Amino acid sequence: MNKKIIIALIIFVILIGVGVWYFFFYNMNNESEINEIIPEEEISEEQMRQTIVSLYFYNENTNSLVPEGRLIDVKELVEKPYNKLVELLIQGPNNAELSKTIPEGTRINKIELKGDTLYIDFSKEFIDNHEGGEDKEKATIYSLVNTMTNLTEVNSVKILIEGEENKAFKDNKIKFDDPFVVIKEEDSKIEENTTS
Repeated sequence: MNKKIIIALIIFVILIGVGVWYFFFYNMNNESEINEIIPEEEISEEQMRQTIVSLYFYNENTNSLVPEGRLIDVKELVEKPYNKLVELLIQGPNNAELSKTIPEGTRINKIELKGDTLYIDFSKEFIDNHEGGEDKEKATIYSLVNTMTNLTEVNSVKILIEGEENKAFKDNKIKFDDPFVVIKEEDSKIEENTTS
């Protein structure tokens, strides 16, 4: 009788072993089928080449600079990143609630990175066609600075007009003597000029 119990126990252990093996083998095969990811839509080559950049424009309702995301081809950024971003700022925002900050007719003469300062040489229209007012002038400067300093290698922006340094807007309140640095998040609201 002892032999019968031992044989029954051995058969029982073998059956449990086969059951456990079958359970894990069956589940592993099913899991690999379940976890297989099938894309719903193929990603096109054009989509793979695009990236989002932040361009800063003026919001008159909030009196502040607001970033507008723009989807552009990476190839354009690789070739001439600084020129491309400034050209997009010159074109203006897509959002109707935002205002263009770069004056109409402004052209880029030259853009050059020296150290971590980006030198942007604009045509005279940058000053001549500007509508004026300290708020709008600050918006113009800091839309450029905040946009360009999104690039890791740029920490400040120096503005030149027709190749000349130390120019200023027509009212002479904002001068281009020194490079401009990024405006802090908490200071992004353009202060109104209340002095007469």
